Amino acid sequence: VQLVESGGGSVQPGGSLTLSCAASGIGYSRTCLGWFRQVAGKKREGVAALHTRGGGKVYADSVKGRFTFSQGYNLQMNGLNPEDTAMYYCATFSAPLSITRCPLTPDDYVAWGQGTQVTVS
Repeated sequence: VQLVESGGGSVQPGGSLTLSCAASGIGYSRTCLGWFRQVAGKKREGVAALHTRGGGKVYADSVKGRFTFSQGYNLQMNGLNPEDTAMYYCATFSAPLSITRCPLTPDDYVAWGQGTQVTVS
C-alpha cells in the first residue's frame, strides 16, 4: 500500500481545507483507513477513521461536527482553529473480520503517508 496526502496549507481561524489521501494497493481488501495528526514534540493523535468495506465512520471528540470524510478517503475540515495546526497523515492496516469499526490508535496502523502540513493562524 502506498499513501500520498495532499491539500494542506495555511488558513485563518474558521476556515476550511480538504485533505486528500491517494491510496494505491488497497483494492477490494478489508482495510481500515485513518487520518492522524501530530505536532512536533507531541504524540500522534487519531482524527478520523473508516472501514473501506462499509461500517461506521469514527471521529475524535475534538473534531466531531467539524471534520468529515468526503469523496472516499478525503477529509473535509471546517471550522478550523489554531489547535488544529499539525502535520496530517493518512494510514491504513488490513482489518480482520472481527473489526467493523476502525480504531483511532496510531499503533494499529501499518502503512503511512508522508504527511501534509495544516497551519491555522
